[in-house]
Amino acid sequence: MRKIIHIDMDAFFAQIEQRDTCQYKNKPLIVGGPLNRGVISSASYEARKYGLHSGMPLTRAKRLCPEGIFIPVNMEKYLKESMRIREIFFQFTPLVEFIGCDEAFLDITGCEKLFGNELEIAKKIKGRIYEQTNLTSSAGIGPNKFLAKLASSIGKPDGLTVLENTKEVLEKVKLLPISYIWGVGRATGEEL
Repeated sequence: MRKIIHIDMDAFFAQIEQRDTCQYKNKPLIVGGPLNRGVISSASYEARKYGLHSGMPLTRAKRLCPEGIFIPVNMEKYLKESMRIREIFFQFTPLVEFIGCDEAFLDITGCEKLFGNELEIAKKIKGRIYEQTNLTSSAGIGPNKFLAKLASSIGKPDGLTVLENTKEVLEKVKLLPISYIWGVGRATGEEL
């Protein structure tokens, strides 16, 4: 059976800005722009408590969270951090599939003799990311990409979730909103 780890950086752009700027820590931080016509690229977990999420128009975000701190995207900075994280992935497996700059699938099938079981490998990857970047990530482990991605969503932020057998999957999935399913966005989720 294949062993896939999905790593998803937690509120990646916002987390980088909170790490780098003391006055942003523990505050509702919204990264996006331009303010009058742009959308949210990343919202800190403090901002998400107000119902803010990626893709939301910034004008709406400003109404929902007037005390939020709104800053523009600094893609150069985020891509630099992304490259550091990518290097960590390749320390564990050459089989890495990137999805944007803040998440990836790692096929660790056959890596157990080098790094331990899949849970140990995921812990090592998360630990190394934190040690080298001071950023948290969520990891999901499963026999395929679909379940690995679902697992990483369940444990956010800074989580580690394993979905292996059918019974376990059904027990955890039946408690989740349908929007947690990969490919089901907010609009489709509302229709379903």
